[in-house]
Amino acid sequence: MNESSDGLRLSPWLQRQLVALRQQRGHAVLLSGPPGLGQYALALALARAWLCESPSPEQGACGRCDSCHAVDVRTHPDLFVLMPETLAIELGWPLDERTQDKIDKKEIKPGKFIRVDAAREAVAFTQFTRSRGDTKVVLVYPADRLNMESANTLLKTLEEPPGALRFVLATEAAHALLPTLRSRCQAHALEWPAQQEALAWLETAVQRDETFAGKPPTREALATWLQAAGGRPDEALELSRLGLPASGWGQLPQSVARGDWSAIADWAPPRQLDLLQKLCHDLMVVASHGEPRFFAKADLPRTPGLNKLLAWHKALQQAARTVEHPYNAGLLQEAWAGMARSALALN
Repeated sequence: MNESSDGLRLSPWLQRQLVALRQQRGHAVLLSGPPGLGQYALALALARAWLCESPSPEQGACGRCDSCHAVDVRTHPDLFVLMPETLAIELGWPLDERTQDKIDKKEIKPGKFIRVDAAREAVAFTQFTRSRGDTKVVLVYPADRLNMESANTLLKTLEEPPGALRFVLATEAAHALLPTLRSRCQAHALEWPAQQEALAWLETAVQRDETFAGKPPTREALATWLQAAGGRPDEALELSRLGLPASGWGQLPQSVARGDWSAIADWAPPRQLDLLQKLCHDLMVVASHGEPRFFAKADLPRTPGLNKLLAWHKALQQAARTVEHPYNAGLLQEAWAGMARSALALN
């Protein structure tokens, strides 16, 4: 099932926000918040509701009309989805013919940022007469992947939209957007779900997830993954799919400190780096006499001192800037393991 169909089953906290957002009258909405809070799901649900032929105040899009079906199959003529080519391919959104042809011929690689040509296509889309219904919609995600040129291309249309046009932008890094872009939108900060509500949603999600082959994690295990995800249910679900027992999460800090990466050797580099950043974060918090967020305090190795942790944190930030580059995963792991052992050494 694709994301758009699944959007009809929004989590309760996203559904509440959808109802509130539909009451706003502005032509442009900016959804922002930390990763894992459902920016894309909420943005798509809002676009579906705006385009739906029979929306309801409580549910949003009906899921049954021709408009909803057209969104499901990625062919709605009044919806333009503006996102990086890599993400569009992953989520099943079609690219324009010229770009798709260049990728097929290996003249270009799918981009991880939103190209200015795509932004110009979005502006051109806004000039056309509506094909059905009363509204045209441009969805931009992640909006922080707009570069300076592509963002500037959208500015005038955002400020003076032609006809019945609505924008929904979603991002996990609102600070990275141009201030002029942010100022043209009504801002909405995504809400954090309560723990019990998040756990109830996770229980339902894993029960219908084929990954677990009829043996979903227990509520206690899901609580561990929810803490490991910093309270973000979507990320907790992803972590629970990694094949690591929930009890193994608490063993990772000591393993990393010893240089033992056997439990995470098969993880993708971004996931390994995420673990290191969480471990560094919790150790820095403990060194500052606070409570850790991702691990139990008893599971953490002894803190080597705040100065060493600050240096490690800086190195991890630098690594995050290039983690998506096609480096050799084994060499990256070796370098990060050495960095971790050095940072966590007590002498």
